[in-house]
Amino acid sequence: MSTDERPGSVSQKVHHALRRDILEGKIEAGSALPSERFLAEEFGVNRHAVREALKRLEQAGLIRITHGGATRVLDWRDTGGLQVLLDLLGETFDPPPEIARSVIEMRASIGVDAARHCAIRAPEEERLAILELARSAADLVESDGPEHVEKLDIAFATFWYAIVGGSGNIAYRLALNSLMQAMMAYGDVAGRIRPTDANGIRALGEAIAAGEEEHSMIAARNLLESDIEAF
Repeated sequence: MSTDERPGSVSQKVHHALRRDILEGKIEAGSALPSERFLAEEFGVNRHAVREALKRLEQAGLIRITHGGATRVLDWRDTGGLQVLLDLLGETFDPPPEIARSVIEMRASIGVDAARHCAIRAPEEERLAILELARSAADLVESDGPEHVEKLDIAFATFWYAIVGGSGNIAYRLALNSLMQAMMAYGDVAGRIRPTDANGIRALGEAIAAGEEEHSMIAARNLLESDIEAF
């Protein structure tokens, strides 16, 4: 059996197609999806693959499955979670500006509060390690040459992972990890938010290392909210 014929791959094909149509509005909220039998014939797959695809759509808050009744499309703006936002970001290489901007605004909101908590919750040793990460990322910002771009992306992400980890907020950690991973996966978005303010990165690292709650918030806000203007 080839890779494309494996059950998971077949189900994924159906899931991606239906998810795209729902998110793009080709299938409107409130509409009933065709029966499993019809979908299986349309996609050329078995009903088990369709059932698995529908289950994933239901888990994402995109549809409601009623046994013995119609499976209806929900308004993902009211019922979807963070994964739907990431799916929207990943549907195209250059996502719609309003979607990308929403992600960047959420990143900034979480990042500012995470920096505040990190400054007052993280032990001194951890805060000093964050300062060193800040200095390393800032040095890469000031370096020339395309070979530094990938190193900078990794260094800046590592810097923020440490801040969010130090905040002691697991919800922030999971949400911001997902957001950053999604943004780094798409070159256009990653390029538009690549840091350019070396002094700003150092300022944030120094504020956190000193345990300065207010200064950490201001430095994080200055560093992250400027990215919103790119969208």
